[in-house]
Amino acid sequence: MSPQKEPEASWSALDAWLTLTAAPGIGPRTCARLVARFGSPAGVLAAGPGVLGELGLKSAAISALARPDRDWIAAVRAWADQPDAHILARDDPRYPPLLLEIADPPTLLYVRGDPQLLAEPQVAIVGSRNPTPAGREITREFAHRLAACGLVITSGLAAGVDGEAHVGALETGKTIAVLGTGPDRVYPAGHRDLARRIAGQGALVSEFAPGQGPLARNFPRRNRIIAGLSLGTLVTEAALRSGSLITARQAGEQGREVFAVPGSIRNPLARGCHALIRDGAVLVEEAAEVLAVLAPQLRGHLGVLQPPATAGGGASDPDPGGAGAAAGPDPDYQALFAALGFDPVAPDELIRRTGLPAAAVSSMLLVLELGGHVSSCPGGRYCRSRA
Repeated sequence: MSPQKEPEASWSALDAWLTLTAAPGIGPRTCARLVARFGSPAGVLAAGPGVLGELGLKSAAISALARPDRDWIAAVRAWADQPDAHILARDDPRYPPLLLEIADPPTLLYVRGDPQLLAEPQVAIVGSRNPTPAGREITREFAHRLAACGLVITSGLAAGVDGEAHVGALETGKTIAVLGTGPDRVYPAGHRDLARRIAGQGALVSEFAPGQGPLARNFPRRNRIIAGLSLGTLVTEAALRSGSLITARQAGEQGREVFAVPGSIRNPLARGCHALIRDGAVLVEEAAEVLAVLAPQLRGHLGVLQPPATAGGGASDPDPGGAGAAAGPDPDYQALFAALGFDPVAPDELIRRTGLPAAAVSSMLLVLELGGHVSSCPGGRYCRSRA
């Protein structure tokens, strides 16, 4: 169920933002420069054509600012009147702060679903549109585990790896799809049901206005948003000329982490990942390794790391180890924490006690350790924290 719709900025301010973004030749960087010069979008519209011309604007842009398309603005406003539709300008407090750090953050974000999710810690998962069966399985497993740990999984709703990432994330948590179309269009059409699920359990995001169909030039542009929203980008399977490598390299240029899953030297869809690893990407084989690298940025942020207060407490607490509080609502975490005591125990024993896969136990132990609920002991063993 979508959260209750919050009031948008005053429509006059939004009209000004829309007018700026609709003008030809005014992209995010030019728009940011103009708003900084005149103090607000309304200030830009109030400037005379002579002043705008001196700042380098072409006559077509100046004309569009003087005579905005009122019908188009009304159509966009009608879309934004829907309960799950939101328009976030760069000065909106809901605009994701991490995205503002890139060189050219979008002037407006059109969001279907929960706009608050955009500020949550995210990992992007991208890759081939035609992955191997193993690539699909690996992608879904990474997304499933990372989402279960509280990370939002961000991808581009494309066929192949993107779709598997969204599906895996929806099994255990939240996901964001960054579109290369307007927020009211879905491409590919086969992902309409998936897009509907994402809007209800996450968010669809686009910098393109409602009504914008799929144009080839728009999909590379959306890649910078995928990388910009995320703490790191994971490539699970990609050819050397894959657009996913562009996303990964943009992440690196933005100062974010880049992860890559290695594969067989005989698999052409592993070559892109191998190239990234040669260029400095972190080689990862399981979700726990992604969490370990991101740990300094994630401490205290993930939902499973935030134990709710338990009733009672003290000597009368029926759960003196705090299993329910430390493990959160996830049943796998509950089972793992219940299997732990204050005496050190090896991961193999925890796997035997819980029946959980080795990779899952390793990942969850790391998350619980980050939250201060579990301590690592000599010999690679673990116990409940006494703190």
